[in-house]
Amino acid sequence: MILLASKSPRRQELLRQIGIDYQVINTDIDESVLPNENPHDYVARMAHSKAIAAKLLLGNAQHPILTADTSVIKNDVILGKPEDYTDFCKMMAMLSGSTHQVLSAIAIQYLDQVIVKTSVSSVTFSQLPKTFIEAYWATHEPCDKAGGYAIQGLMARYIQKIEGSYSGIMGLPLFELSEALHEIGYNESSLTFS
Repeated sequence: MILLASKSPRRQELLRQIGIDYQVINTDIDESVLPNENPHDYVARMAHSKAIAAKLLLGNAQHPILTADTSVIKNDVILGKPEDYTDFCKMMAMLSGSTHQVLSAIAIQYLDQVIVKTSVSSVTFSQLPKTFIEAYWATHEPCDKAGGYAIQGLMARYIQKIEGSYSGIMGLPLFELSEALHEIGYNESSLTFS
């Protein structure tokens, strides 16, 4: 079993997809970007900091702790969750008809080690009609999503191309997660940790 320090239903769905049992735990950290911090360093630091915070909260956890952070990047600007409709519209204007990056970092804290891995993907949007942007905001789907959209949701109809990890764009890169699990002794045949 893994302790998942995330309330994201998408991350939970992805863990179920690959047959990993998990229990959700709550951690809160300051997610502010540091001055002059580049996006790659930011997502890795967030995943790592969440893992350390979870370990401090739980003490000597007997199970691996999994944390993750996902950011949408356009022109080296980190697009977080939209603060309001105006912020959302600015994000959509930046993303419409262009390619952006999605960085998704995972951290596994187990015993005395923390393993951090980052997935980098590119997503290309077609032009987004103003009517769609308005209707999409009204669904509330964009409100809690990095970059203001969910690749597996209504925005899918305007995604021309992706390069990289679909699960990473959703918020939990499964290839990188599998690599990290093997590094800490995950036995795939018995679905247990050695």
